[in-house]
Amino acid sequence: MRILLVDDEEELASALAERLNMRDIETDWATTGEEALRKAGENTYDLAVLDMKMPKISGLELKALLQERCPRMKFIFVTGYVSEMDFEEVACQSGEECYLVKPVDIKLLIERMHDLLDPKEGAP
Repeated sequence: MRILLVDDEEELASALAERLNMRDIETDWATTGEEALRKAGENTYDLAVLDMKMPKISGLELKALLQERCPRMKFIFVTGYVSEMDFEEVACQSGEECYLVKPVDIKLLIERMHDLLDPKEGAP
């Protein structure tokens, strides 16, 4: 499994990527949408973990751009905004089912990654 992690908070992105790499999940990270697009042009990723609120290119905009290049890529969104209304807005805009709240629980993130990339046989 190869992951692209994108968050404008450099310390968070680098620390989370390091923790994933320590668990044998090959993870590259970027702090801007532009950097993420460049990396996606140079590498193949199975999944992207995207911060919802970033300068210039939001997580939703980045998802659309990445899907053009990598139609099979899966996505997980992370956000620091925890109100129910924020989640409903994200769900309506993205069509994605997987959202995690910062600070991200590493075990839950890995579980969601496996859920998206290795769906259980016979699951609805």
